Amino acid sequence: MFKIVEKEILAEGIKRIKISAPQIAKKALAGQFVIIRIDEKGERIPLTIVDSDKEKGIITLIFQEVGFTTNLLGELEIGDEILDCLGPLGKSTEVEKYGKIICIGGGVGIAEILPISKAFKERGNFVIGIIGSRSKELLILKREMRQICDELYITTDDGSYGRKGFVTDVLKELLTHQSINSSVHRLVYAVGPVSMMKKVCETTKVYNIKTVVSLNPVMVDGTGMCGACRVSIGDETKFCCIDGPEFNGHLVDFEELEKRLNLFKEKELCLLRR
Repeated sequence: MFKIVEKEILAEGIKRIKISAPQIAKKALAGQFVIIRIDEKGERIPLTIVDSDKEKGIITLIFQEVGFTTNLLGELEIGDEILDCLGPLGKSTEVEKYGKIICIGGGVGIAEILPISKAFKERGNFVIGIIGSRSKELLILKREMRQICDELYITTDDGSYGRKGFVTDVLKELLTHQSINSSVHRLVYAVGPVSMMKKVCETTKVYNIKTVVSLNPVMVDGTGMCGACRVSIGDETKFCCIDGPEFNGHLVDFEELEKRLNLFKEKELCLLRR
């Protein structure tokens, strides 16, 4: 059993919890995730490890209440226990010294880009952050991102905070500026809704800039046995749980990914109506 030791509401429907998981905390690296199961009858869902405290044996998870299980998880309080927490899973972020990089987070994907931005900054990179949400009320972790990034740009769809527009609007401007001066961005890393990551990749492909995305397809066992998390990367089929979750964004079949993510949407809605 894994006890919840802290809980915080970050925005409407978005919560941060800290769980006592000493063995996972010891080994967790940026980009990795856990699979949790709340109780014996519950489904297994993947959640990115946002932070880990090796000394205290605690991991931090941030999630949005969008489905049946995440809503149940959001109802748990400090002191409650989660039945299963398996991890750390997936390949960790390949952190190298690139020079100048851009880290992009959209919606709850900001929670995933935070530890990645931190890892690249600690490696000595100049980190430019771009984060965005639908509105000010749904924007999370801006203070934490400001502490890490050398430059931070914030967008909201409705203009209620930062710049009105999308993260890709800022990205286009930065890359256009790059094309007319000597400032070179050598890597773009994006995490967020499928439509956002797809648009980011379309933008960077024009400039031939290496682009990495972190995918979150339907996942069950997390060990590569069930095949539920398969994604098409170029001409190959990969399993996100063991081959990812990070992939070359220019090779991802985003249309297929989006279709697979919507497979159980109606069933989720039925469960939420009960």
